Amino acid sequence: MKEMKESRKTRYTRMTLQDSLFELMEKKPITKITIKELCENADINRTTFYAYYTDQYDLLRKIEDETLSWVKEALTNLIGKTDKYESMEVLEGIFQYFAENRKHIQVLMSEQGDIDFQKQLFTLIYRECGISPSATADAGVSTKEDYFVFVVNGSIGLIQYWLKNGLSRSVKEMAEIIYSMSSKIR
Repeated sequence: MKEMKESRKTRYTRMTLQDSLFELMEKKPITKITIKELCENADINRTTFYAYYTDQYDLLRKIEDETLSWVKEALTNLIGKTDKYESMEVLEGIFQYFAENRKHIQVLMSEQGDIDFQKQLFTLIYRECGISPSATADAGVSTKEDYFVFVVNGSIGLIQYWLKNGLSRSVKEMAEIIYSMSSKIR
């Protein structure tokens, strides 16, 4: 029983620190955020912070790693799906995750976030999805890579736009758009 309480307490502390970091990053870049203000904002003392993280960059890096790990798992579930229904189900799950974590994802992908996160996201998608040889012929693009780069960057841009504009389309609509854009690179 005690172990469970510690686990909940740990999760709560980490979540509070993450929320505090994102709240501050909405206003200024991480380079301008101090541990002192991060802890004051979270109402957690610095000793507790240092029990979990070495600095604010370590906290951000761990958040990015968790997010990328989640995306990788989702992409693994998507790869190899040939049935539109199955693909749509996975894509809707991805967009649901983005919607539920909107503020965090938005900050990670903003100017206040780490530019390397977007590069890592692109690299992850590129590595996990690969490129279909039929993409070149279907799209009339000189190289399949050009088409893939265009679709992935467009998808990331569309996600950023969707998050920034208050989830103006439904999860299902977003999944449908991305599915139709990406179906040529399978």
